[in-house]
Amino acid sequence: MQQIFNFVIRNKTFLLFLFLFSIGLALTIQSHSYHRSKFINSANALSGGVYGTVNSIDKYFDLEKENEILAEENKRLKEQLFNSVNSENNVVIDTTISRENYRITTADVYKNSYSSTNNFLTINKGKNDSVRQDFGVITSKGIIGIIDNTSKNYATVLSILSKKSRINAKLKNSNHIGSLTWNGKTPELVQLIDVSKFAPVKVGDTIVTGGQSSIFPKGINIGSIESFETDISGDTYTIQVRLFNDMTNIGTIYILENRDRDEILKLQRSSNE
Repeated sequence: MQQIFNFVIRNKTFLLFLFLFSIGLALTIQSHSYHRSKFINSANALSGGVYGTVNSIDKYFDLEKENEILAEENKRLKEQLFNSVNSENNVVIDTTISRENYRITTADVYKNSYSSTNNFLTINKGKNDSVRQDFGVITSKGIIGIIDNTSKNYATVLSILSKKSRINAKLKNSNHIGSLTWNGKTPELVQLIDVSKFAPVKVGDTIVTGGQSSIFPKGINIGSIESFETDISGDTYTIQVRLFNDMTNIGTIYILENRDRDEILKLQRSSNE
């Protein structure tokens, strides 16, 4: 307290000047409309800048919440898409469908390997979230892999970057199908094999899921054609596919449950007997 008194005594002249100057400035602003408008504009600009900075900081700390909201919205839109029917390449919601074939669950990746021969991801959803083996896993850009094992709260995903992985895929511009595999060389490229030599293959064309399995619906993006060559037999192509996903940087994923899967598999098994 003594230090405050000493500061006031030492600077009493300057403090008196500031006090009188403030009174004069206030009277000038109050009595002249031009000065008052300039002051208000300056104050608004200053306060706007401060509020903008504070708002930016708040948004930064709310990013996690915003990402969760965005993930839920993407989940809802994807469920609408996968539970729709195609009419002349346009997606049309079929209002006559009484139930949804596909259910989507969002999850976060806890661990992601991409430099081994058989790579896996670990995610934070498991049996308690109704996640089971052989569910499909995708992102907003394309497929990631297939659920391999589950515990109560976690699951591992067999990545498409695995020599064990084999997924039905096709050319987007035609119905020519093949099997998506990985040669273990780079996380940017996978291989589509056993594609008919009659397929209209072009560099840059899109590869999507074929829809001939009970795991992925038809038409989910995978990647684009980087290059292709005819196999030794001359009857099929091997196509190098550049993935749309950056498999080294995976965050939020979507788990696809085909609710008709058990019925389809049961029917197929009975047909093979």
